[in-house]
Amino acid sequence: MEITDYIWIIVAIASAIIEGATLGLTTIWFAFGAIFAWIAQLIGLNQTIQIVVFLISSTILIIFTRPIAIKYLKIGKVRTNADKYIGGSGIVIEKIVNINNKGQVKVNGQIWSAKSLNNEDIEKDTVVLIKDIKGVKLIVEKINNLN
Repeated sequence: MEITDYIWIIVAIASAIIEGATLGLTTIWFAFGAIFAWIAQLIGLNQTIQIVVFLISSTILIIFTRPIAIKYLKIGKVRTNADKYIGGSGIVIEKIVNINNKGQVKVNGQIWSAKSLNNEDIEKDTVVLIKDIKGVKLIVEKINNLN
């Protein structure tokens, strides 16, 4: 057997190793495409068809299965426990002024930078509802504005 007989296996292994090192959920699809191309080689299809099988199968897998895998595996999202604050309340300790990018809220003894949800200024000592977290900022709304 020649080295060309193993090329698809080499591509599959290399893709899997790269995927394991990066965890970006990108090259794994090329590993599967290489396996399909290897199967095409085993049944005797020529090199051009093997390449087409590799490209088409990899593309189909990336388009149709990558979004599903990312959703369920939560790739690329660093989980923190900060999301537990969403829906909770806090106290404004520094007036929130979105236009100046100022404002702080105290939640469970921790001080967070904050922005108001509706771009309204929120005065110090106001109780706010935490609607979201964007990066390291709480997105808040005055509790008395709720229905």
